[in-house]
Amino acid sequence: MKLLLKYAYNRGFYKGKFTIGYTVLKPGGDVNYSVLDTAISLYDEERNQSHSIMFVYTQILKTTRKRANEIYGNDVLTGLTLRLYLYRAEYNSKIREYPIPHSEEEIDQFVYPLRNANIDEGTEEATPIEKGRKRRYVNYITKLKSRSKERRSFIVADTETVMLKVKDKEKRDIYIQVPYAVGFLVVNPGADVGAMPDHSCETYFSEDYSSFIDDFQERSNQMMFDFLERLAVVTSERKIRTVYFHNFGRFDGILIVKYYVSYMDKYKIKPLLRNNMIYELAVYRDYTYLFRFRDSLCVFPRKLEDLGKTLCPNLGTKGSIEHKGLRVHHLKDKRSLLLEYLKQDIRILGGVMVKGQEIYWSQFNVDIENCMTLSSLAISIFRRQYYDPKSWPICIPNGNEDTFIRRGYYGGHADAYKPKGENLYYYDVNSLYPFIMKKYDMPGGIPVWHNKLYEKDLSELYGFIEAYVSCPSTINRPFLPYRDKKSKTLLFPTGHFVGVYFSEELIYARDKLGYTIIPLWGYLFERKPSPFADFVSTLYNNRMLAKKEGNEPMVFVYKTLMNSLYGRFGINPESVVTEICGRERFDTLVDKERFLIAEELNVKYNIISYVTDNDSELNQHRISAVQLSAACARIHMYDYIKRDDCYYTDTDSAVLGNELPQDEISPVELGKLKLEHIVLTGYFLAPKTYTLLTQEKGKIIKHKGSGKGSVDFEWFEKQLADPNRKMKVKVESPFQIDWKNLLIMQKNWDVTLGTKTDTKRKPVYVKNVWVDTTPKNVYDITGYENLITPLLLNHQKEKFDKKENEYAQIIDSKNAELAKLREKVELLSAGKHPEEPVMSPLPELQPPTHYKPPTKVKKKKRNLKNVDKNAKKQNPKGKKKKKPG
Repeated sequence: MKLLLKYAYNRGFYKGKFTIGYTVLKPGGDVNYSVLDTAISLYDEERNQSHSIMFVYTQILKTTRKRANEIYGNDVLTGLTLRLYLYRAEYNSKIREYPIPHSEEEIDQFVYPLRNANIDEGTEEATPIEKGRKRRYVNYITKLKSRSKERRSFIVADTETVMLKVKDKEKRDIYIQVPYAVGFLVVNPGADVGAMPDHSCETYFSEDYSSFIDDFQERSNQMMFDFLERLAVVTSERKIRTVYFHNFGRFDGILIVKYYVSYMDKYKIKPLLRNNMIYELAVYRDYTYLFRFRDSLCVFPRKLEDLGKTLCPNLGTKGSIEHKGLRVHHLKDKRSLLLEYLKQDIRILGGVMVKGQEIYWSQFNVDIENCMTLSSLAISIFRRQYYDPKSWPICIPNGNEDTFIRRGYYGGHADAYKPKGENLYYYDVNSLYPFIMKKYDMPGGIPVWHNKLYEKDLSELYGFIEAYVSCPSTINRPFLPYRDKKSKTLLFPTGHFVGVYFSEELIYARDKLGYTIIPLWGYLFERKPSPFADFVSTLYNNRMLAKKEGNEPMVFVYKTLMNSLYGRFGINPESVVTEICGRERFDTLVDKERFLIAEELNVKYNIISYVTDNDSELNQHRISAVQLSAACARIHMYDYIKRDDCYYTDTDSAVLGNELPQDEISPVELGKLKLEHIVLTGYFLAPKTYTLLTQEKGKIIKHKGSGKGSVDFEWFEKQLADPNRKMKVKVESPFQIDWKNLLIMQKNWDVTLGTKTDTKRKPVYVKNVWVDTTPKNVYDITGYENLITPLLLNHQKEKFDKKENEYAQIIDSKNAELAKLREKVELLSAGKHPEEPVMSPLPELQPPTHYKPPTKVKKKKRNLKNVDKNAKKQNPKGKKKKKPG
C-alpha cells in the first residue's frame, strides 16, 4: 500500500488496475515470479469515481491473505511487486489531475489510520446463499446435425531441436531449444501413408543454409521462415485448413509462435491458450484466414510410439537418436540419420491421424479434423447419435448455479492408509465412470433453489445441498470429503464441517455409516434415468466385440471415447486464457477482463493472461453441465475403501490384503474389478507416492513431484524406516517454458526429497515404527454457528424424542402384556379358565390325541433292618474305614 501511495495512487484515476506479484527464490537459485490473484481495480464504475484508499487497502489484505500459504518449505520470499495498468495519458487527461504524495510523512498520514482500522481478519463470509439470477430463457444443450459431407485433407508436421547456449537479457548464460530440422506431409482421406514416396515429406535442415549463413541461430530462423511460408502456400493451394503437430501445445507451438511474433510481420496470429496450453494457433494474412495449427495429442492422448503400434503398426517403429548428447557441430555429419528420424515421426503421425479419421468417419460420421480435443469429439458423437433433447434435455446451469454445484465436485479420492504390506492384491474397476454413467440416475430438469431444507426429510431431496456434516470418530475410513481452506488439500476427515454434496452421498453417509447430516439449502433437480445408458452400452459392446476379433485400433477408440465423455460435462468454464495481441486489443482486455499479468513482447505484440468463464472458441460454457459429473463414483468405491485390509486407493483402484470373492471380479464387465497386480511387497507413503514389487511386472514406482527421477524402491524402504529423512537431489529439465520470452529452456534446480506423512491422514507409530494411519479431525462451521447451533439442538431433541417414543411404545406394549398376564392369573386363582392365551405369540401347546399320561408307581418303603445286616457282613469287626488320602 505504501508503494501504491508513493508512486501511483491519486483520486483522478480512470479505470486503473494493479496486480500484486511475488518473487520466490527456490533452493538451488531458481527464481519464480507469480501473481497473487486477478487485478484489483482502482476505479468504481458504478459511482464514476476512484475507490477510496480504505477499499483498496482491504482488497490488498484479502488478496495477500488468500495466497499467503503458497510459500513452502525452503522457498524464500524475496520481493513483492506492484504492476499498474492505466490508460495512457494522451487518452485520458485525468490521470495526473491530482498530485501524488512523495514524502514518507505524507504517506504515513494515509497508512497509519489503515493499520489501526481493525479490518476483519477475514474468515469467509457466513454462507453466501447463491440464489442465482432468474433464468430468462431455458438454456439446454442442443442436438447436433452432421455438418461434414466428406472428410478433409490435413497436414502433419514435426520439428527437431538441439540445445544451444545463449545469453539472456541480463547477459547470463542460458540453454534453449533451437530447431535444426522441420518437415511436413500432406495427407488425404484414406491415404496409404506407407505407400507414399519419400519425397512426399518435405523437410528443411538448418545446415543446408550454412554456405551463406554463418550463425546457427540465423540459419535456424531462415529455415523456420521458409517452412512457414511454404505452409501458407500449400494450405492455400490445396484448401487445407489444419496442420497437426504431436505435442504442439507444450513444445512445437511455443517455437512457432515465437517466429510469427518476432520475424514474420506480414502475418497475424490468434493463439488459443488455456491454462498454459496452446490448443490452436490461427494464422491470418491481411485479415484473411489462412490455416490453423492444432495438437494431435489432444485428440489421441498417448505417446506417438504407442499410437503407432496400436493404429498403424505397418509403418514400423519410431526411431531413436541421442537427443541429450546432440550438439550443433554434430548436425552436418548426421544429416541423413536426423532427417530419416524426422520423416519417420511424420509418417507415423500421418498414419495415426488418417486411421483415426477413417474410424471415426465410418463409425460415427464425424471428421476428427473438426474437433479440437478428444472430449469435444466424444460429446460431438453423443450429441449427434445418442442425445434426445425432447425426452431428456440437459440443462446448462447459469453462473451462480455452476459455481454452487461445482463446490460439490471434488474429483477423485486418493489416500494411503497403511504404509507397508506384503502379499497384496491390486484391483482396478472396469471403466468406473462409464459404469456410473450407465447405472445411476442423473439430475435432470432445471435446478431450483431451496432455502430451509432442514425443514424437509433428507430422503426426499435430490440435488446439490450445502449441509452440516458430523462424522463419528469411530469411522477409520471416512466417506465424505472436505477441502482444507488453507492448503486446499482434499481430506476425508472425522469431525464437524459444512460443505456442498450430492444428496445421494449425504443419504448414504447418514443411513449406512451413521453420519449426522443437517441439510441447509441448495439446488434440487428431478431424478431421471441416465441419458448416457445407450451411449455407454453401445460403445462397450462394440469394444468387447473388437477385442474378441483382435482389432486393437477399434478397442482403443471405443475405450478412449467412453472415458472422455463423463468429465467433459464437468469441465470448468472458468480458466486462465493467454492472448498475444496488439495494443488496441490489449487495452480492451485490461479494461474489461480479470487479467493476471501482461508483458510487451515487441512493438507489435503484447502477451496478456486473464481469467474468463466463457471462451467461445472452446465452447466451454455452452456445454458445461457439472451436475452430471458430480455423481456417485465414491459410493461405488467405498465398499472396498472401508475394508480394514485396504492399504491404498486412487479414484478407481484399491490395494487389498485379501482376495475378493469371484462374483465381484471380471476382466471385462462394467463396474466389476479386475486383478491388475499380485503385489509381493508394497510401500504406500502418500497419495500418488507408492511402489510395488509385483509378481508379473517387477517394480512399479509412482511419485508425485519434480524429483521422481531420483526415486527408487530402496528410497521407499529408507523413508518408511525414517519418515523424517530428507535427501537433496539435482533435477534437470530441458523443456521448461518461458512464456514471457517464448523460449523452451533447460532448467536445473535442487529438490529436497522427503515424505509428508500427515498431509491427509495422521501416522500411527508403534515402538517408533510407522505402521498405520488415522483420519484427521476437522471442526469448521465458521460463519454458520448461529444457524447450525439451534438446528443441531433441535436435531438432537428430535433424535431424543424419537428414542423416547420408541421406548414409550415398548413400555406400553410390555404393560399391556403384563395386564393380560395379571388377568389370567386372577382367572386361574378363581378357578376359571381364560378364553384365550396371554403373553405368548405362539399358541399354547396341546398334548397329542394319542397321548396317555403315565401311571403312578408306588415306591417301596426302605427296610432298614436288612440294610444293617448287609453292612455287618461287609465289615464284621466294625472297623472304621480310612479316609482316602
